[in-house]
Amino acid sequence: MQNIMIVGAGKGGSAILKILKESEVLNVSVVIDRNLDAPGILLAQKEGIKTGTDWQPFLTENLDIIIEVTGDEHVFQKLRNEKNQKTILIPGSVAFLVSKLMEEKEELIEKHQYESYLQELIFNSTNDGMVVIDHQGYIFLFNRRAEEMMGVDKEETIGQYVTEIIPHSRLPIILQTRRIETNQEMVLGNGRKIITTRIPIVEENGTLIGALAVFKDITEVVKLAEEITDLKEIQTMLQAIIHSSDDAISVVDEEGRGILINPAYTRLTGLTKEEVIGKPATADISEGESMHMKVLQTRRAVRGVPMRVGPHKREVIVNVAPIIVTGKLKGSVGVIHDMSEMKSLSRELNRARQLIRKLEAKYTFEDIIGKSDEMMLAIEQAKLGAKTPATVLLRGESGTGKELFAHAIHNASDRKYNKFIRVNCAAISESLLESELFGYEEGAFSGAIRGGKRGLFEEANNGSIFLDEIGELSANTQAKLLRVLQENEIIRVGGTKPMTINVRIIAATNVNLEKGIAKGSFREDLYYRLNRMPIHIPPLRKRKEEIPSLSERLIQKINRDYGRNVEGITQAALHFLMEYDWPGNVRELENILGRAIIFMNYSETLIDVPHLPQLTSNKLHNDHSDDQIQDSISLEGTLSEMIEKHEAKIIQQTLARLNGNKTQTAKALGLSVRNLYYKLEKYNLENNSMQ
Repeated sequence: MQNIMIVGAGKGGSAILKILKESEVLNVSVVIDRNLDAPGILLAQKEGIKTGTDWQPFLTENLDIIIEVTGDEHVFQKLRNEKNQKTILIPGSVAFLVSKLMEEKEELIEKHQYESYLQELIFNSTNDGMVVIDHQGYIFLFNRRAEEMMGVDKEETIGQYVTEIIPHSRLPIILQTRRIETNQEMVLGNGRKIITTRIPIVEENGTLIGALAVFKDITEVVKLAEEITDLKEIQTMLQAIIHSSDDAISVVDEEGRGILINPAYTRLTGLTKEEVIGKPATADISEGESMHMKVLQTRRAVRGVPMRVGPHKREVIVNVAPIIVTGKLKGSVGVIHDMSEMKSLSRELNRARQLIRKLEAKYTFEDIIGKSDEMMLAIEQAKLGAKTPATVLLRGESGTGKELFAHAIHNASDRKYNKFIRVNCAAISESLLESELFGYEEGAFSGAIRGGKRGLFEEANNGSIFLDEIGELSANTQAKLLRVLQENEIIRVGGTKPMTINVRIIAATNVNLEKGIAKGSFREDLYYRLNRMPIHIPPLRKRKEEIPSLSERLIQKINRDYGRNVEGITQAALHFLMEYDWPGNVRELENILGRAIIFMNYSETLIDVPHLPQLTSNKLHNDHSDDQIQDSISLEGTLSEMIEKHEAKIIQQTLARLNGNKTQTAKALGLSVRNLYYKLEKYNLENNSMQ
């Protein structure tokens, strides 16, 4: 049996615990949550499962699976780094989806219970007595009309063998013969005369489930027949019995022409008597074959056949049985059940699931903090751009929140229920970028998968694609992107056939595209296509009045990420922060606040000046870094090895000096952003730069 630890005991964690609790091969050994009153913690304690507020002490236990349900990316990363290699870590997004499916399951169960209630209501409101037995002959359904006719209570019948309640019942014989007996007269123990039809209940695969008896009290009818011999009046009475049924019923003669329908049939199909009576049995069918004609040909009943009927093509399930009188075929009777509502609910559920899977943009304009005139202008321009299909170009320094704007534009547009694809053009190597964006055909290059691959533009069809660091695109990729903007078409790598797409492009850059045009590294025609609706996001140094509100929001976020409870920041610390020019913008501010919170004591609730690191100018950092580089020079190894070591140290120290800002680091070192990403991966500096 595999041992499991659940981290996060909120609604999602509680749902996962309920699922795993029923498993015979999985054992939940511990449940972790910061809140000891979380529903999952209380449930675990009730079940005798270990609980705690810190997951780290339990990593030494023999754990096979860890399910992270906090939704906290920091917790997930920390678990992944510290867990045993053999332990499987399941992310919170999967657990969230499972919890959502559980909620949907509960909703469906409620709907199913409501449908069962309606069916039982109909079952009990019919004027016919009904008794259903299982394959062993024990009663499990007994409606109210049957109680009235037989003078027994339902509670006394359920679970009893049928002959103990109805001594001369032929339902056990029906189980043996599997043959239908229609319109058989019978006298009950209390003297009532009934006419009954007995039907075996058989699945499509031939499995016998049980048998059904439907009977009508004909005591009064027989008495009336003894006094009145007028066949017309008898026919009228029989029609009245059928008309009282809530099930849609149609009857045809031996030639397959309609002779009787009830009001429920008209309500369901939308067809009147004039459109059915005297017409062929196919008159009511819009899709499928006539079951009446099949039964007349085979003299055998059919059950559970799906088809569409009437002008509105209502989805129904049809049961049809032959009418045989003294061995002669007189026609057939069909009972029709409406399936449209159930199908509609199923389709709506599937559509809702698809929408949930595609909601990938996380932020809205409410998440953007801005009080300055420049920032308010940028937000208003973005809101206007969201209402149009125009391409948007977000311009601003690194760390100003361009991706936040891209999320908000997508969520405020009419494409918000479709996909939002994010692409960092500088983070993907030039050789892979084109195939990632536009896809490729089978055999386009060595290693291409069979059948080809859809590109990111195809994935984003009818949605939005966010192209970050657009200035880093190669000339060939720029030409293909221009075709997308001009023709709304793409051509896969190795393909020749253009494919029409409908994608909203949101581009972002922190470089001067105009300088790129002057140098010849960026196409002028692509620039004019992208620059149709430019939005300039101001740097933090030009909107320092927003630092207090930004700090408050960032402290709330860091509290959630790190499990802290810092209440705010002092006025002295705010004044200290507002004296700095913030070359790394909001990203650098978050870094400084996060660093301060990490080193604060748990008893401290306000960030003060001593908690903040020394914020110095770039010049001081340059002098200091140069000294460090000079001091760290080593003369061991080959020339190539020494050069690589010094290059790695220079990149690492420049990244540290610029607070991890890769774009500014690339500028300072005279590298392209793509080349910097390559060197970070080569020297294994990516993880260090993230810390």
